[in-house]
Amino acid sequence: MITPTSSLSQLQAHVAQAELDRGFLNQSATDKCLLLGEEVGELFKAVRKTSGLAIDPRSDVGDVGSELADILNYLLAIANRYHIDLGEAFVSKEAVNETRTWTVNPVS
Repeated sequence: MITPTSSLSQLQAHVAQAELDRGFLNQSATDKCLLLGEEVGELFKAVRKTSGLAIDPRSDVGDVGSELADILNYLLAIANRYHIDLGEAFVSKEAVNETRTWTVNPVS
């Protein structure tokens, strides 16, 4: 059982089991990437709504938290397709990022 304090690896294992239970293992990494892209669009729409930009009132818009959760679900599913421990990948990438110099370029 997952909880709000579950580790990333626990969430990744949960997604793997949920996909097995729900019959989604036949979806390829490409399928998951396309679904992830759709969810990112839904997140943008939810952010648009919460930021006060005009939106069609008949449009079905989720909330930001729910859309972020959907995105995390697809990220974990894609990582599972490639047998990547996302926690390890994140830590490794952050180690690289720590060696970089970050600057803000002024607008010309």
